[in-house]
Amino acid sequence: MSSLTMYSTQWCGYCHRLAAQQGREGIDFVVVDIEHDSQAAEYVMSINGGNQTVPTLRFSDGSTLTNPSLREVRTHLTTVASA
Repeated sequence: MSSLTMYSTQWCGYCHRLAAQQGREGIDFVVVDIEHDSQAAEYVMSINGGNQTVPTLRFSDGSTLTNPSLREVRTHLTTVASA
């Protein structure tokens, strides 16, 4: 199973772009559509001040990034891997 979860929606352009970039970089991740998973939507809201802001990423150590750039994702993955 992937150590990275990306919370998304079908209509989110930023989500599609980040997913494509991560795919090109060979970053393994799982996408969870918050419009079809109410628990995922609640989780996203719990870390984003009540907002359903996507993309929100959750890493294996439980840390999160909201609407990150690919560079931020790569940097964070390196940090998590070395911890």
